[in-house]
Amino acid sequence: MLTIIHGADFHLDAPFAALPPDKARQRREEQRQLLDRLADLAQEVRADLVLLSGDLLDSSQTYQETVEALSRTLGQIQVPVFIAPGNHDCYGPRSVYANTPWPDNVHIFSTVSVESVALPELGCTVHGAAFTTPQADRSPLMGFTAPRDGGIHLMALHGDVDGKGRYGPIDPADIAASGLTYLALGHIHACSGLQKAGDTWWAYPGCPEGRGFDETGDKGVLVVTVGDDPGDLTARFVPLAGRRYEIVEADVTGADTAAQALEAVLPAQPCGDCCRILLTGQRSFGPPDLAALTAQAQPYYYSVTIRDHTRQLRDLWERAGEDSLTGLVLRQLKAQGGPEAELAARFALAALENGEDPCP
Repeated sequence: MLTIIHGADFHLDAPFAALPPDKARQRREEQRQLLDRLADLAQEVRADLVLLSGDLLDSSQTYQETVEALSRTLGQIQVPVFIAPGNHDCYGPRSVYANTPWPDNVHIFSTVSVESVALPELGCTVHGAAFTTPQADRSPLMGFTAPRDGGIHLMALHGDVDGKGRYGPIDPADIAASGLTYLALGHIHACSGLQKAGDTWWAYPGCPEGRGFDETGDKGVLVVTVGDDPGDLTARFVPLAGRRYEIVEADVTGADTAAQALEAVLPAQPCGDCCRILLTGQRSFGPPDLAALTAQAQPYYYSVTIRDHTRQLRDLWERAGEDSLTGLVLRQLKAQGGPEAELAARFALAALENGEDPCP
């Protein structure tokens, strides 16, 4: 049995531009702690090797303490670690990857053509390739076929399955033809779960920690286990994030105040997450005071923003007396009466008033 940790898209030293400078600096420091949690997990699951599929670094603008932490912590893992640089941290003669003394257990793929490293003590071969420029419009898998030698064949790549762009587009047909046991991918920031093309398993682990509200929920890495039969492969998602990004809706419909609706969705205890709260529904009061509401929510979160998507409550039939198409439709529906007529009136108003959401 072979146990693999598959991670990608750490984006260390991301700018966190949406946060105040002090919190952005703190978040970059916290990102480095992901490396310690990765090392702890490797020890906990007794990993045989680690595959890191690109964009470990957010860009070439990397702090020295980050590079030192990366080198030091990967060396502490004490099993083979393979890095396939991605479009954000592409390999080049001036890159961190080329100019840092790395521990002996760390191997960095440095060419666009596939390189193979045999690990006879583990009964497997690890293949991989690198971005050497920020864009790549050709799949490194094209034309690749692993030897049919009865061993386990793994590959670490940064690329976009089914993608049509310039970030290593990978055709599922090339995955199926590759002869690989497992293809460890990076680039997509959501965990894909195990997928299969032909006899080859593949997956994206997603990023290990969100950096914005397009990366919500639990984030982490995959622990992949290959059984004695290479086709017997499983993957378990393990959260690593220290903070999560969450989007929460607070419906003001029926509430006396926006503060009351907000109170209903706040966590029971303060947490360290970053939250965006959307005020929704129809309100019977004036426009919400977003500054006051933010102050109400702030003690519960690391950072919080509140956005107003509410609408003023209105009399459904207030325009029924108009000499217009809207008035005519409303008069006819009001005459019918009942809940169905009210719902029909809401949809009619939505259609007649430029697509306003018909539902409260």
